[in-house]
Amino acid sequence: MKSLPLASLLLLLWTQPMPFAQAQTTDAHAQTINHPIRLAADLKADESRKPAQFLSFAKVKPGDQVLDLASGGGYTSQLIALAVQPGGKVWAQIDKPSAALASRLSQNPQPYLQSFIKGFENPIPENALPLDLVTIVLSYHDVAFLPLDRHLMNQSVFKALKSGGHYVVIDHAAKNGTALRDIKTMHRIDQSVVIQDILAAGFLLEAESGEWRNPNDPREEMFSKMSQRDDRFALRFVKP
Repeated sequence: MKSLPLASLLLLLWTQPMPFAQAQTTDAHAQTINHPIRLAADLKADESRKPAQFLSFAKVKPGDQVLDLASGGGYTSQLIALAVQPGGKVWAQIDKPSAALASRLSQNPQPYLQSFIKGFENPIPENALPLDLVTIVLSYHDVAFLPLDRHLMNQSVFKALKSGGHYVVIDHAAKNGTALRDIKTMHRIDQSVVIQDILAAGFLLEAESGEWRNPNDPREEMFSKMSQRDDRFALRFVKP
């Protein structure tokens, strides 16, 4: 049997139809991202936040029960809440009132998106089902700066997740070896600290993503003062 040249084989593989399940996921993510209740500010932020890549990396799927920690104005919470339909729910945790989140929910009330105020050391909502996913996006460094025990937070997350559930952390990257030095002055954190913290709670590191990395970022100033996008790490942990 005559074998195909490598170039022809690669072309054949490239032109094959996308697997049905993958195509369904891609279509669902597009519907989520283009949903009419998403705010104009969300659409503007999409360029740096990369919602399709985020939903794929976090393995968000319909029916998931999700906790979004430090949800702030609700960008991530609402995105996930739309993606877990039908049948899913998102709890948006904040440790103090958020006018931006309250405004978002008042404009478009969603029964499957519930905000609540609770401290970070035990941030699990009282009525939450066993969780499929917990996320903390661009805020782990803030928690590390607060006068609290972030290890208790990670332990609470571990207990609340189902076996096989995921804990996803995305944050502004500090220089390697700087530990917590830049969490206040530059709102950045050393990735190795986050990994060490979460492994200590019992998780396994399942995957890293380079989607939000920028090797041209010198990591020497606050991300908000930069003319280019900042370097961000993305980590997905799994509960054994």
